[in-house]
Amino acid sequence: MIFISLNNERRECDAALVLAELLPEWGFECEKIAVAVNGDFVPRSQYGELRLNTGDQVDVLAPVQGG
Repeated sequence: MIFISLNNERRECDAALVLAELLPEWGFECEKIAVAVNGDFVPRSQYGELRLNTGDQVDVLAPVQGG
């Protein structure tokens, strides 16, 4: 297990899981969000191969509806 920061909240997660597996566990749908790790945007095509490390800062952004 590793500890990361998810939207400024400390989270424990399985180091063996890739980002695409972690996002649903955290309640996010991959096709409706944008993700940055340590300030760098992560292309959706890399969600299936990106493994997080202890101390990583993960920011998940969902679209806001309105006008």
